[in-house]
Amino acid sequence: MQLSKSEEELMNHLWKLEKAFMKDLLDAYPNPKPAPTTIATLIKRMTDKGFVAYNTFGKSREYYPLVKKKAYFSKHVNGLIKDFFNDSASQFASFFTKETNLSKAELEDLKKLIDNEIKSR
Repeated sequence: MQLSKSEEELMNHLWKLEKAFMKDLLDAYPNPKPAPTTIATLIKRMTDKGFVAYNTFGKSREYYPLVKKKAYFSKHVNGLIKDFFNDSASQFASFFTKETNLSKAELEDLKKLIDNEIKSR
């Protein structure tokens, strides 16, 4: 299951905070801040999708992520590779290196990462 852009933005705040009450989530947004009802709706949808849970303290809820950021984005990137690059990581890598404005130093760093991964296997 995937999050909408608005849900992803809220989830990024929650991943950063690790645990948060509604006030904390609102404070994490830059001005102009979204309405509390908007955040409540997003949190409800994210809870229903299984991305967020909460502990109740009196009338307040402390929210926390059920999904790790790395796991979510790994699944997201793998979905992009499958959907847009015929499930070919090499096609994705080719596109990524040619169509982004990576500097020579960044490409060298990327090459080192790949070389190190090859050595570890």
